[in-house]
Amino acid sequence: MPIPRWFRRLIVAPAAVCILTGLLLTMPLWLLVVGLVSIGLKGRRRLLRIVWLVTLYFVLELAVLLELFGLWLAAGCSARRVRSPKFQLRHYQLVAWVLDIVYRQAGRVLKLQVRTDGPGPDAHPGRPLIVLCRHAGPGDSFLLTNALINQYAREPRIVLKDTLQWDPAVDVLLNRLPSRFISPNPGSASDAVEDQIAALATGLDENDAFVIFPEGGNFTPNRRAKIIESLHRKGLHAAARRAEEMIHVLAPRPGGVVAALSAAPPDADVLLVAHTGLDHMLTVADVWRELPMDKTITMRFWLVPAAEVPRTDPEQQVEWLYGWWERIDDWIEEHRAAA
Repeated sequence: MPIPRWFRRLIVAPAAVCILTGLLLTMPLWLLVVGLVSIGLKGRRRLLRIVWLVTLYFVLELAVLLELFGLWLAAGCSARRVRSPKFQLRHYQLVAWVLDIVYRQAGRVLKLQVRTDGPGPDAHPGRPLIVLCRHAGPGDSFLLTNALINQYAREPRIVLKDTLQWDPAVDVLLNRLPSRFISPNPGSASDAVEDQIAALATGLDENDAFVIFPEGGNFTPNRRAKIIESLHRKGLHAAARRAEEMIHVLAPRPGGVVAALSAAPPDADVLLVAHTGLDHMLTVADVWRELPMDKTITMRFWLVPAAEVPRTDPEQQVEWLYGWWERIDDWIEEHRAAA
């Protein structure tokens, strides 16, 4: 069930500002408590690393909400003007600033490095992009968005889960930018969801990047088994068999991808993105055990020129998508074997 906009703006956002302000004002006290608790605790440095990142999140959340309020005032309290190209650029600059800080701090505190392979989003400058990304492990959407904005100067249009609107900064910021919050299980409303995705992919310009995660959720063995069972139950036995052969990824949900491919400009290239390095961490306990992670995350890009992308035949588009997901699954298997 969608979260009512009035509730998010009148209840959730003000409550978040009050709570965050209170936490920051009392920070010396609860940092002292954390320090005392960590004495003699196995993995105390892990706790301190997490506390640092949580504190950073609190600070950035409050800073972003205050900046968003300031931009709204600068726009004359006009919902239409705050979404104008001038203010849209300022909102993208705010996103870039936040992601850069988080990226640098996560790299330092968690000892993470990111390596990219393959032709990136700037291989064909001046052309719009449709980005299809594998969804697994913590932070993959953050890493991809940071790369698109801060490395390749793209302006992402992102399809996200509607539950992310519980975060007030994400809610206000991304609802002012081209994006769509959708239910991961739309049920009978799937046609409406695809219409929203098609609308978002329409009119991409030379520095836009439409981003969607075709799997609809992070990979877990349990989720993979449920999707295979669902495909069999719907009579899609051929798709279920292909899903069974893919052991590192979930079977893609083609509806949103088909809608995006059909609606995007004909000169839009497609960027496939896979990554590995954090995908084995499926639970909070997994993350806790791995801290500090001291890992290299590999992001692999495949750029498919617009001329090679099926645009009009849904069956060809589904076949094309499954073929690429099988290729991504093979790449993950090879990468793990070589690691």
